[in-house]
Amino acid sequence: MPQLLENKNAIIYGGAGRIGQGVALTFAREGANVFLVGRTAASLQTVADETAAKTPGGSRPHVAVVDALSEQAVEDHARSVVDQAGSIDVSINLTTRGDVQGTRLLDMDVEDFLQPITTGSRSNFITARAAARHMVKHGSGVILMITSGSGEAWTPPEVWPMGGTGPADAATESFMRYLAAEVGPRGVRTAGLWTAGVVLENDPLDAAKDMLAGMSMLRKRPTIQQFADTAAFIASDRGSGITASVINVNSGISAR
Repeated sequence: MPQLLENKNAIIYGGAGRIGQGVALTFAREGANVFLVGRTAASLQTVADETAAKTPGGSRPHVAVVDALSEQAVEDHARSVVDQAGSIDVSINLTTRGDVQGTRLLDMDVEDFLQPITTGSRSNFITARAAARHMVKHGSGVILMITSGSGEAWTPPEVWPMGGTGPADAATESFMRYLAAEVGPRGVRTAGLWTAGVVLENDPLDAAKDMLAGMSMLRKRPTIQQFADTAAFIASDRGSGITASVINVNSGISAR
């Protein structure tokens, strides 16, 4: 079968994280020219090495140390990708927001509550804006964002107090829709993906996440591969009818 992302240039912000690793490998296997972005050179290099080793015949991912909260750094990197590759076809933000969970709202500090809201909004705006500025000139492109689905669904504090995660997710999804309306007429799509409780190796939160399996419609937690495959499809031309939408990749833990 043809590769989903053949000859597409994809920037993965947060590429050294465990979900980022899975997305990088899947995008590379689907033919994308991958640009890994993060804060730690050694971690990014490890992901690049592993991706290259597991993608026979594929190109080696490019690595750049960039702070996704820095406007100038992100803009400069996006410009360098276009100068090098000719375009930015896919941008996906998987950077961490510093969510503080496990504390009820009535006991939570203001800064702990605001942390994921301010960090997530800033990071998504800066990275999406940088990519979109180049995409609209090119007349095409896809921008992807990730949330847990907590913006619309709520989790009882008896199960797990979510802190500022819900408001942060809601802000991301609202921005995604507004951006889609602005750039859509110029050929650029935006979409969000819901995921929660992703299965990770040696995860210290496994016990807490296992509670989500009982809440899911599939009675299991989603995998990184399921998330990455869905992201690749949405970013591809086969997903070209999708924009301003959120796709549920959390095994039905929440639904809309």
